[in-house]
This record gives sequence, structure tokens and C-alpha cells, in this order.
Amino acid sequence: MTAETLAREAPGAKAPATTKEELVERAKRLSALLAAEAREAEALRRPTDTVIRALEEAEIFKLMAPRVYGGLEFDLDTFFEVGLALSEGDASMAWVANFYIEHVWIFCLFPRAFQEELFASRSYALAPAMLSPTGQVTRVEGGYRLNGRWSWSTGIMHADWVLPAAIVTREDGKRVPMFFALPRSEVRVEDTWFVDGMQATGSNDVLIEDAFIPDGRMLSFPDMIEGNTPGASLHPNPLYRTPMLPTLGLAAAMPALGQARNSVRLFKERLLARKAEGGTRRVGTASYMRLARAEVQVEQIYLLLRHLVEDVMRLRNDATRVDRTRWATQLAHAVDQSKSVIAYVCEAAGASGHFQDSPLGRAARDVNTVGAHIVFDLDARLELHGAALLGEEIPGILV
Repeated sequence: MTAETLAREAPGAKAPATTKEELVERAKRLSALLAAEAREAEALRRPTDTVIRALEEAEIFKLMAPRVYGGLEFDLDTFFEVGLALSEGDASMAWVANFYIEHVWIFCLFPRAFQEELFASRSYALAPAMLSPTGQVTRVEGGYRLNGRWSWSTGIMHADWVLPAAIVTREDGKRVPMFFALPRSEVRVEDTWFVDGMQATGSNDVLIEDAFIPDGRMLSFPDMIEGNTPGASLHPNPLYRTPMLPTLGLAAAMPALGQARNSVRLFKERLLARKAEGGTRRVGTASYMRLARAEVQVEQIYLLLRHLVEDVMRLRNDATRVDRTRWATQLAHAVDQSKSVIAYVCEAAGASGHFQDSPLGRAARDVNTVGAHIVFDLDARLELHGAALLGEEIPGILV
């Protein structure tokens, strides 16, 4: 299939049998499965096979794949509602699911020939994308040789492909970070994921030894940040002209908001149970106030992120630097506020929340870890946005 054929067929591509509303409803139903599997997944230190199979059967991973490859080609608004629904069940497994969806979208930004190869037999591929360019890359005839170790490989435990980043020195001397695509069978996984939160993501280290990456399996970070990739020209849907970083940040922020929502629901259920019991377990007005404040705060975070999604969809790669620094700051703020809500609720929920199988305790552990992601460094995001508002530019790629 040529690029011309794709461009000609995509606008009239057959509408997916699954509607946006149906996919969101499936995600809401799957949320209960993620919650039920959360304790086992935490013990295994990876998503359970049961959850991954259920997500595949529900077509969750097809969400952003182009229709010409059999995908659903839904936009960020559907991604937000689906990812948020899953995140109310479990932060770790929703984190993996959200990034699998987002990484399918990244595959759709690569050159045409690789997309046709990748999607020849299935409309999605499961892959981690290791953002930190820690490997070494050497130019050779017909492609590159890649060596090194990459940490934070979310999704590696059920992966088909991997997307490690490395810095390429171009002929003009400019150093450009790039994603490289290679099959999971060509890498080695080292079990390093011993952490106090987000245990079920299974984000172990990946080791690559002298792997050959043919030309056409690379994607430039600057192009992704600006929304000007090969896929942006290949697929007419504006989804594929969306800058990478707000999309990545949204995938990472949804588990925090989802667990803040879930924590408020669990707190409410505890208070209702105490009311039903009566006697010495009376619910006091302080608990009413905590519940009400937490509920309002969660709604504010939801509205902030929904507005961000609408703004990104409206502007895409026409966004200014101020727009992009604002989005990055809003995402970091949303995660920071989600952490605060969970801490506030856990503080009032009692000592039972500290048992390892407590969903409230798990939410606190997981979302504190989510907040440590580099894109959610609130001080750094505020500094960049403040400088942008004043017409200054602080060097940095994460906008």
C-alpha cells in the first residue's frame, strides 16, 4: 500500500464497528477486573495475563491505530475517558494499558514502510518506549547499531516490540534524540523492578547488544514534539499531528486522577458502612467535610484535564511554546493535586489503610511514585511556563 493510496483511502475508510461510547463502557467494566487483579499483579510485579488478554479482547489497544490498518482511530477525548476508567481500577495496570495505547500512536508516526510491516498482521503492537536516551548508537551501512541499557521500560513484560531512545549525531554535527524500533526478541530483560509503588507495571531494565536497526525504523524527538512526523503527512486525521509530550503526559496523569477518584469513592463507602453500623463508629461532621472537599477537588482535576484535552485537540501542532508549557504545567499540577487528595483521604480513613492489600494504601504508594516521573516535576514545569509567559526561553525538551 503506497502513501498515495493511504491518503486517498483514509478519509473514506470504513467506520469501526465499535463506537466511542462502546469502548468507554468496556473500559468501565474492565475497571472492576483491574481492581480484582491488583493484589496479585502487585505480588507478581507485572500486569496479570488475565488483564492483558481482557484488554486485547475489548479492543482497547486499537484505540489510536488508523482505520486503514484495522484500528479504531479515536482521538484524545476517547483516550482520556477510556484511560481514566481503567485507572479507577488500578494505577499500575492502567499505566501499562495507557502507554500501550500511546505507543501504538507513536508507531503511527514512523515512516510508511515500517508501518505497513508492523501492522501487516495486527492493528496494534505492544511496546515499551524508553524515553531517556541512555544507549549508544553507531551509523552503519543501511541503518544503525544500538547498544546499551534502558530503565523504566513500562510494558516490557507483554511486549512484541521495544522503542528505546538514543542520541544520533547528524552530518551537520547536531545531536538529535530519536526512538528506534526493534522486535522484543532482540533484547534482553533484566529483573530490576523492586520498588515501593507502581509495582505491577513490571518496568524492568532492557539490555541491547549490537542490534541492527535498518533505516526507516527511527523517529526524531523534535519532529514528535512539533507534531511534524512522517505519520503526520501519511495519515490525514489530525490526531497524528498532535505533539508527543501532552499525549505522553496525559497517559501518565490519568492513573493519578483515576486513583484519586477511587479513593474518594472508597472513603465514602467506609463512611456509609460506619453510619449503618451506628454505635461507637458514628460518623462525625469532620468526616463529612473531608469527603466533600475531596470530592470537589477531584472534580476540579477532572475538569482541568478535560479542558487540556480539548485545547490540545483544537491546536495540535499549531500550539505556541506558551501553549505547550501551559499543558505541561497543568499535567504536573493535576498529578500533584491527585496526590494531595489521596493523602487527605488516607489520613482520615484510619490505620486499616496501611495493610498491604488495602486499595487506599496501594493508591497512595502508586500515585506518589507516579508523581516522581520527570514530566511531573512541578517546580521545573512552573519555571518553564513562567519564562514562556514572559517571552523568555529556558532550554528544555519536555514541553
